[in-house]
Amino acid sequence: MSYDGRLMRQALARFDEDKQRRAENFRARERAVYTKCPRIEEIDRELSHTMAKIIASGLRRGTDPRPAIEALREENLNLQQEKRLLLTRLGLPGDYLEEKPKCSRCNDTGFLGSEVCSCLRGYYAREQNKELSGLLDLGSQCFENFNFDYYSSVPDSDLGVSPRTNMERVYDICQDYAHEFSPKSGNLLLTGGTGLGKTFLSASIARVVSASGHSVVYDTAGHIFARFEAQKFGRDDGENADTAVSRALGCDLLILDDLGTELMTSFVHSAMYQIVNTRLITGKKTVISTNLSPDELGRRYGAPVLSRLQGEYQMLLFFGEDIRRQKRK
Repeated sequence: MSYDGRLMRQALARFDEDKQRRAENFRARERAVYTKCPRIEEIDRELSHTMAKIIASGLRRGTDPRPAIEALREENLNLQQEKRLLLTRLGLPGDYLEEKPKCSRCNDTGFLGSEVCSCLRGYYAREQNKELSGLLDLGSQCFENFNFDYYSSVPDSDLGVSPRTNMERVYDICQDYAHEFSPKSGNLLLTGGTGLGKTFLSASIARVVSASGHSVVYDTAGHIFARFEAQKFGRDDGENADTAVSRALGCDLLILDDLGTELMTSFVHSAMYQIVNTRLITGKKTVISTNLSPDELGRRYGAPVLSRLQGEYQMLLFFGEDIRRQKRK
């Protein structure tokens, strides 16, 4: 699983802030207990000194340290027992002043060896969702809110299936794709007229895949092509173009929205091929939404791009009446 460096740094900052906040809360809790029962503070000091004595006994030369260590161990156990008893008398659990990690798997380090722990992945997912929220209405665009009532149950005369039946199939494929997303997933090409739910389902996929901890980049084709152009010609405005291009090519899932609405140039032609081809070679997954038909895609971006889209992407056709128009009626 790949992670965007910038988002991971933000996630680590939030992770460390929460870790520091928990430590401060524990110290405050500790001070409150010491105020109520000074003897507990004395015991904690004695316990820390006991550990130093055990280490010193183990390092002392010329004598057998075992009897001394055993005596210190017994003293340590007695102090701990007294401490638990005092805490109980205060109406508190015996382990109230034991500082425990929030995550027992990684002991609040965020990592299991070289792997990112699930606790830190949660922070990463939240940072990613914040960024996605700037582009998408993640609050309402989710599978649970998808409304089939906008799709007619009357079969299309040419296709032999109704928009609703078709949409139920498309919805199931997108939902399964999102919930089962992995490096073994395929690629999706969402194609059809405007206002038929392509962006809604793309956003729903982004929401679920991002929440599972995978790196997701969702953007319009026009904006992504502009970042590729800025990188090539050294024009940076806002986000560093090198970073943006690296993210687009290296994220676990790239969702390229509104392909075909951008101004067509020879550079866009080249950038489209680079995105599609590079992500196929590296095994990264892509979801593309477009109003263009396969033939129109071929004429616009060339036979090599169309060949890869037809061979490596599952095409999902959207048809029916524009939902935006229906809402205005």
